[in-house]
Amino acid sequence: MLEWSIERSAQVPDCPSCAQPVESLHRYCPWCAAPLRSKLVEFFAPHPLIDGRARALRVSRYLGGNPDERHTRLSIWDTDRAVSAISLDPGETRRLSRFLTEGDGGGRPDDATTETMPAAAGS
Repeated sequence: MLEWSIERSAQVPDCPSCAQPVESLHRYCPWCAAPLRSKLVEFFAPHPLIDGRARALRVSRYLGGNPDERHTRLSIWDTDRAVSAISLDPGETRRLSRFLTEGDGGGRPDDATTETMPAAAGS
């Protein structure tokens, strides 16, 4: 029955990579795992018990075909506008992912990262 509904549905687009039918709710093709959107966006709510002015963290992943276009953008939103933003290259995005998912903080930064980090204001 699932095959029938996928084959007969006129509103189901095909994956640009493998040409299999894919419902529009998917971000990645369930058949070949190719990204179906060139930009993925998620909003994250702030911790409810910690005071702050920010209303949301927006994380945008740009998945362009050209490697130079690929990056992750983190922006802090206060009501209806971004008040601060930073873009990370794919290597820093992977390092951030490790930091967030590993219990020990993702390890120490490498020498190149430490050398290129700007000094904090007022230090």
